[in-house]
Amino acid sequence: MSLKMRKSKVNHPVPECAVAACMWLLGGVWTPNLLWSLSGGPRRFGELRVDIPGISAKMLSVRLKEMEEKGVVVRTVLATSPPSAEYSLSELGLELLPAIEAIAKIGYRLRLEQEVGR
Repeated sequence: MSLKMRKSKVNHPVPECAVAACMWLLGGVWTPNLLWSLSGGPRRFGELRVDIPGISAKMLSVRLKEMEEKGVVVRTVLATSPPSAEYSLSELGLELLPAIEAIAKIGYRLRLEQEVGR
């Protein structure tokens, strides 16, 4: 005897899942870390490398380009010698910050629970 298929109680306002659309923006191993680092204001490439230990220069470059293409990050070329670029969050990137902050808050709580449980 097979189980009866139940209808979802979740209201989907658009055919494409809104959560999937948001996760598409956040996809990538280092993307949340970059958002967090840029939440404090514009940063140059070298500063971001220091902010995020463990990320390679290649991966940082790839993630920044992806985030720029998705409209999350704005790249501004500075008129310096040699030329350099500064990265900042776009309006869309700034809208993602409350979600990143909520995830970080849960992460801190989980870390505390793990430390207490040891």
